[in-house]
Amino acid sequence: MSKAIFGNTLVTGATGLLGSELVEQLLKNNETSRLVCLVRDQLPQSRYYAEGMSPNTVTIFGDLRDQNLLDRVINEYEINTVFHLAAQTLVQQANLRPTETLDVNIRGTWAVLEACRLNPKRIQRVICASSDKAYGNLNGEKYDESYPLEGKHPYDVSKSCSDLITQTYAHSFGMNVAITRCGNFFGPGDLNESRIIPHTIVSLLKNQAPVIRSNGKFIRDYIYVGDGAAAYRLLAKKMILNPMPGEAFNFSYELRLSVLELVERIQSVMNKSIAPQILNHAFNEIPIQSLDSTKAKTLLNWVPLFGFEEGLRQTVDWYRSAMEKKWIQW
Repeated sequence: MSKAIFGNTLVTGATGLLGSELVEQLLKNNETSRLVCLVRDQLPQSRYYAEGMSPNTVTIFGDLRDQNLLDRVINEYEINTVFHLAAQTLVQQANLRPTETLDVNIRGTWAVLEACRLNPKRIQRVICASSDKAYGNLNGEKYDESYPLEGKHPYDVSKSCSDLITQTYAHSFGMNVAITRCGNFFGPGDLNESRIIPHTIVSLLKNQAPVIRSNGKFIRDYIYVGDGAAAYRLLAKKMILNPMPGEAFNFSYELRLSVLELVERIQSVMNKSIAPQILNHAFNEIPIQSLDSTKAKTLLNWVPLFGFEEGLRQTVDWYRSAMEKKWIQW
């Protein structure tokens, strides 16, 4: 395939953890003719700004739910490919302010899709970010894409709904739109101190005990953001020759780790051993989440480029450097 294979490209949520990594990979590989990024706020600490990506893109400031803005952006910049990543992603925040999370994640998704539907001659492919949380609590089963979406709590429901809305636009209007369902992302540039991996790394760098909000026994799948962004790009490439309306793909290392086991892995990489403080305060959390990535491996020939251990080492190195540069002052 030739360079600039995605044509003019829109990324929503470009200042986020996954968004910044995806922007970096798109720029590095010269895969877009023009890269347009929709962001809500200017966050100087985001990799998008701190690592000098923004001068090579067109940055649009605005609300994801602004239908007129999205329509203008798609037309004015003649967008061909859309990566819709923007969302309220914090489970704890969703529990505290559920209506905001539901509004942003659900209405934001249909606003993007409706703007794409209204511009069928321009839009060639759309990828929407769902989540493993969309499946809800399946009692510890390893779930593949055939499982129903049964979110029960605010964040989970927001992802179940946005996932189903995406499928609606694919099946009802024949749009070439696919869905990604990934495990918990980690990697350079996560500015949310409440997430266990950045919190643990920064705590250990400061020789402090990491704090675990839950009982430490919840099991999750994790995926390095470098592998996640590469998976999005791979899926978009496959969609050029083979439209995939409504197809969903799980992306995961299929590595089931409890929170305590995760903290131990981080301690091992950092060669530090400070016992964590366990609060056991978490609520509205799914006890076990585990993805089956067979479909992505079989249909897309997806193979992780980094893997968990290498991803964790690169993440630790980034936070060590970021603290030295005072990008992070938690």
